[in-house]
Amino acid sequence: MSHTAAIVAGLAAATPAMAQSHVVEAPLHQLRIYELYPQTKAAFHDRFRDHAMRVMRRHGFEIVSMWEAGTAEKPEFAYILRWPDAARMKAGWAAFMADEEWARIKRETPAEHRPIVGAIQDRTMRLTDYSPPMK
Repeated sequence: MSHTAAIVAGLAAATPAMAQSHVVEAPLHQLRIYELYPQTKAAFHDRFRDHAMRVMRRHGFEIVSMWEAGTAEKPEFAYILRWPDAARMKAGWAAFMADEEWARIKRETPAEHRPIVGAIQDRTMRLTDYSPPMK
């Protein structure tokens, strides 16, 4: 291998590590954005506040904060979760989605309130090593 080829190979191998060097692996934050419908927005908030949050806590979810976003015609609900690591996030979601009480609550949502959630955006976020501390 020529000297130039060795330098290029070395840079190529170092680039992924350098690109990741500013990322803190744990804890993770998860951003979830739900598309809501104006006619069922109140039903969504009732179900999330009165049921989903309680069931989520049972499965280790730590809700950092929640917001309403979007417009009156196209409302959205956004929230951030904090997880100790990716494995715990995956296990928490699997347990929540398999939870019998949550399945029953979704089934019992009155027909006039379905569907109450449209598209869901889900992003896993890792802090940079130069981020201000989270409060």
